[in-house]
Amino acid sequence: MGTLRLVSLEEETPLDAYSRVVTEVARQLSPSVVNLRVSRRIGRGRRVQGGGSGVVITPDGFVLTSAHVVEGSDGGVASLMDGRELTVQVVGSDPLSDLAVLRTESGDLVPAELGDAETLQVGQLVVAVGNPNGFAGSVTAGVVSALGRSLPTRSGSAMRIVENVIQTDAALNPGNSGGALADGSGRVVGVNTAVAGVGLGLAVPINATTRRIVGALMTEGRFRRAYIGIAGGARPLPPRLAASLGRRSGVEIVEVVENSPAARADLRAEDLIVAVDGMPVAGVDDLQRLMADELIGRGVAVTLVRRGQELTIELVPDELTDS
Repeated sequence: MGTLRLVSLEEETPLDAYSRVVTEVARQLSPSVVNLRVSRRIGRGRRVQGGGSGVVITPDGFVLTSAHVVEGSDGGVASLMDGRELTVQVVGSDPLSDLAVLRTESGDLVPAELGDAETLQVGQLVVAVGNPNGFAGSVTAGVVSALGRSLPTRSGSAMRIVENVIQTDAALNPGNSGGALADGSGRVVGVNTAVAGVGLGLAVPINATTRRIVGALMTEGRFRRAYIGIAGGARPLPPRLAASLGRRSGVEIVEVVENSPAARADLRAEDLIVAVDGMPVAGVDDLQRLMADELIGRGVAVTLVRRGQELTIELVPDELTDS
């Protein structure tokens, strides 16, 4: 009869170590990941059932998910791994970041620890934890395939690009939307939001920008953004200007929206924006990040280059709406 031999950590294979990390992340996060079932209005009084996953972020009942999971709904039911089913209400949704926050009255939930996606590296191990079926969680593992991807979003007529989206090869399915993407320490670094293709998934990153959005959704029910009314893209600066400004690129205006703050301030196509409110602008993501609610309704200095000359023009941003 054979004897059982224990394998020491020194003898552990890379596959054993990989499995141990994934198992520990799943054990740590599964109590914090819920299944969501919501009812959506689709017109003429009809409703359809839908759902996905969510992540508990506070012990007193706040749950983070994807905005598209709860679109058209004001609440539903959250199923926990311990068998409880709790009523949840949507307290805030921001389709332009694809994030939403729900609330349940329970005060004894297990919150996940939020991390920082800015620390991720391509090739790093990540674990996707969802709860598409209720009491049995779904766990898949993979690596960060790419960083800096973009995800187009829409709310009514308003459009925005979610920057720095995480691409991973951890297999996802629609029921995992709103679930957690975690690093090897079990910290949530992203919210799974879409299936990009066979074997590929995307996640909205948890970083300083999304933390602000989540905080506003929890306290105010919405996230306000400033709007100046341009379409543009990154363009390299001429060498002389790049040397004097200390940066390599700015945002070239391709189109100015009629009757917008930019139009009223006489910004023009081919103007190259290099700073807003004293903050440098090297790309569209910089410009979007600066369009915060504190700029709404107050004079803002826009530094730009027009026909080789540096100008500063003041404009007053409006609030971005979906109408």
